[in-house]
Amino acid sequence: MEQVIIIGAGPCGLSAASELKEKGIEPLIIEKGSIVDSIYRYPTFLQFHSTPELLEIGGIPFVTPNEKPTRLEGLTYYRTVAERKELRIRLYERVLAIRPEDGGFELDSEDRYGRKHTYRAKHVIVATGYFDQPNCLQVPGEELPHVSHYFQEAHPYAKMKVAVVGGNNSAVDAALELERVGAKVTVIYRGSELSPYVKAWVRPLFESAVNKGKIRMLFSSQITEIGEGFIMVESEGEVSRLENDFVLALTGFRPDRQLLQACGVELDEETGAPRHNPETMETNVPNLFIAGVIAAGSRANEIFIENGRFHGRSIAQAIIER
Repeated sequence: MEQVIIIGAGPCGLSAASELKEKGIEPLIIEKGSIVDSIYRYPTFLQFHSTPELLEIGGIPFVTPNEKPTRLEGLTYYRTVAERKELRIRLYERVLAIRPEDGGFELDSEDRYGRKHTYRAKHVIVATGYFDQPNCLQVPGEELPHVSHYFQEAHPYAKMKVAVVGGNNSAVDAALELERVGAKVTVIYRGSELSPYVKAWVRPLFESAVNKGKIRMLFSSQITEIGEGFIMVESEGEVSRLENDFVLALTGFRPDRQLLQACGVELDEETGAPRHNPETMETNVPNLFIAGVIAAGSRANEIFIENGRFHGRSIAQAIIER
């Protein structure tokens, strides 16, 4: 039986593993994708909001000549942490179920070849991210192949008419990249103004592009239908038809809590967050802990690497004290 199994090899899962190892516990991490899979799935040329020291885990310095690290630097750093800490990680293996049993837990998983595995552990830490569950538009045509909730890079959209849905950093960054490669960009946002969370050094660039007519910005608007070659957009009570080649619905993501709920974790009725002790990160199911964005409520952006990386320290201390 394992002492601790961690589900998820993102920054918060790696941080928890590092903290446990410092205290003499060798956890096993099970990850459905690659190491820090969520960062791997960020846009290719993304630059973090945070300075490097705010992304550090495991006491290992994040060295970069840049004020704000890039996605590539993030991948290199977290991969280095896993190597230097000699963390045990099973990659491309998805945990399907967690069952409380005999004072511990039994976990079922499936690897990339379809083979089934079963593990037993005294403690489980769920540190899964949220990139698998986008916030959908819930409109006809959203399932069409030219609609995506993910943006990797701009080149494939050159000379195309692209609708970007959203008003936060992901939408603003994508719109600017798309405009630079020659795409005809329309940003559609239900809010009356850009999100206050848009990066301070990016906002003036975006506003300048809008003011110069390089990017079309539609506030207080939403897509009501997506078709082949067009979208229907409602703005202040009026519906118009716009020519369109691609839709990027960059409306954010939400954590998948089904795994937690299935083993008895309760959700807060108001926020939707798993019930847990914020000092230890233990849920209402004894010895089952959460770390990272999975602990957030309806506002997933309240927890990110900067603060989620400390969850592992609280969890490790709680486990050691037992």
